[in-house]
Parts: sequence; C-alpha cells; structure tokens
Amino acid sequence: MSKILILTNSAEGLYLFRKELLCALKSDGHALAVSVPEDRFCEKIEALGCRLLVTDLDRRGMNPLKDLLLAGKYWSLLRSERPDWVFAYTIKPNIYGGLVCRISRVPYICNITGLGTALENPGLLGRVLLVMYRYSLKRARCVFFQNEYNQRFMKEHGVVRGRDRLLPGSGVNLTEHAYASYPSEQSGIVFLAVMRIMRDKGIGEYLEAARIMRERYDNVAFWLAGPYEEETRAQYEPVIRALEDDGVLRYLGHVDNVGEVMAQSHVIVHPSYHEGLSNVLLEAAASGRPVLAGDISGCIETFSEGSSGFSFEIRSTDALVGAMERIYALSGEERERMGRAGRAWVEAHFDRNRIIEAYRDVIKDR
Repeated sequence: MSKILILTNSAEGLYLFRKELLCALKSDGHALAVSVPEDRFCEKIEALGCRLLVTDLDRRGMNPLKDLLLAGKYWSLLRSERPDWVFAYTIKPNIYGGLVCRISRVPYICNITGLGTALENPGLLGRVLLVMYRYSLKRARCVFFQNEYNQRFMKEHGVVRGRDRLLPGSGVNLTEHAYASYPSEQSGIVFLAVMRIMRDKGIGEYLEAARIMRERYDNVAFWLAGPYEEETRAQYEPVIRALEDDGVLRYLGHVDNVGEVMAQSHVIVHPSYHEGLSNVLLEAAASGRPVLAGDISGCIETFSEGSSGFSFEIRSTDALVGAMERIYALSGEERERMGRAGRAWVEAHFDRNRIIEAYRDVIKDR
C-alpha cells in the first residue's frame, strides 16, 4: 500500500471533518503522516494512527519570507518522507505543497475548501494568488472542489483544466450528527449562529439583526458560539459584551460539542459572505434544525429553499431580519417539519462516505 503525506493548516479541521477519511485510508493499509501546526487536536490525530509532523504555518498572513520558509519545509518533508501521495487542504498547503510536489514529481491531490477573501475581492493579491494556483495545481492528479461556483471560478481563470471533481463539501457523519428531537418553544425561539468571529462570517449583520429582533419580539433569544479571530477581537468584543449586558445575546465562546448546542436551539443562522461548503449548515440540517443562510454557493446547496431553510442576501442586515421574521411567522410544527426535511436532504446528498470513495477512486486510478 501507499505512504500518504497530508498537508493542512489545522488539526482541528482535519479531525472534525476528515477523520472518517483518515480511518478509511488506515483500514485500507495506507501509512499516514500529517503535516500541521500544533493545536489541541494533534493528539486526536495521532490517536487515529497517523504520524504527526508539526509544521508551523501562518494561516492568514502573506509574508513572502514566511511562505518561502513553508515551501522549504514542505520540500524537506518530501525528501525525508518520500510519500507515494500527497493530499493538500486549504490555501497555503495547496499552493506551496502543490508547488513542491510538482517540482518533485510526487503525485498529489488538492482540495479547494474555499476561495478565501483575497480571491473573492478582486485586487493585486487575488491576481498573484491565481498565478500561483495555476502553477501549483497544474500537475495535480485531481483537484477536488466543494461547490460549483469555486469550480467554475477556477476553470474560468485557467487554474484547472480537467482532472477535477466536485465533492459534496466535506460531507457529514450522519451517525455522529444524529437527528435531535425538536425542543419545546415554550420559553421562546432560540436562533443560534456558529462562526469564527470575523467580518466575512457576517458577524456584524448577525449582531445587529439580533438587536432589531429583540426590540420587536419578546419571545426570541440569540446565541453565538465560536472563537474570536485575534485581529478582529478589539472590534467585536465590546459590541458582544454590550449585547450580553442588554440581554440581547448569549455568547457561548468556543464550543467543543456544537451538536449539543444545536440540539437546544430552534433555528441555525449562517450569514457568511463566502464558503467552500458550510459544515455548520450540514451539521445543523443533520441535527434536524431549519436554517437561514446567505444566498451564496457553499450555503444554498446544503438545504432545500422553502422546505428546510430560507436564503437571504448577504451583507444586508435588512435581508437577514426579513429571513428571521419569515421563519418566526411559522408555527412551531412548521419549523419542526423544516428541520426533518433538512435531515432528509443531507441523508440524500451529503453522506461523508461519498468523499471517502472519491479519494479511493483517484488513488486506484494511479
């Protein structure tokens, strides 16, 4: 069997969304090594039987010297590990990992988990990234995309020409994320947002919409789960604290078991500006909760409009409030039916086993 080297920017993301793939590859007899910055999920990755290669990586910065050093680290890993395959996830591992794999002629697979802010907003940095992507992904055995918009964007800009496939995002583990009985609404309707606290996740619109809705209706509550991004903490922390003091918002911070919080909620809200394919929405639907999400690729695929969720225009507080009022106007029984429809939708389209089979197909066709 093969030696597989996995390059990614987060042990947490790898474990939460791809542990089933790692386990399947191990059961197939492959030897796995994971290059990732150190975080509290590294031990969980090792417990799956993967060999850990701690590799520092600046997820958000575009410092040329640091990025050159990262490429050098990946080059050294290829020489020391001599993998038969490299799997890369997220922007920097895709670009710099793909670059050294191409030069070294090591077979590699890249997974575009999202375009990121730089490509979503036209500018010099976006143009530079496209050039880098074109070179790095040119010899990939397969480039996986998580939504049609990302796939079309990269094709239109000449980044990929064939050897690409569309995946159902990262899929969802339907056993781990089981249906949760819809809770009583006797104490009110709980709207929950799960996100990293940053502008592009729509945090500003969510906070303002919560304030407006609480002024209009007494029987609604707004919860927020997720960590601060340090570069935006100073901007949003005072606003969140003020809303907490006013009884508008309940901030839960980082939550290890999001499913437990979703089970206590009635509606999941996701106002993100761009997504590869939203794991939050997949897990919300799997738990049987109706969703409100931005009308963008990466979100709209996760639910059936009007049946299991409602979409709204992104970057618009008015549009978000309108979607909240639309679902608020329904009866509790109707919201519960929407949640059950969401569960049926992900069962039909987003079983995580589909991703496992896609990777197996590419390896088999080597």
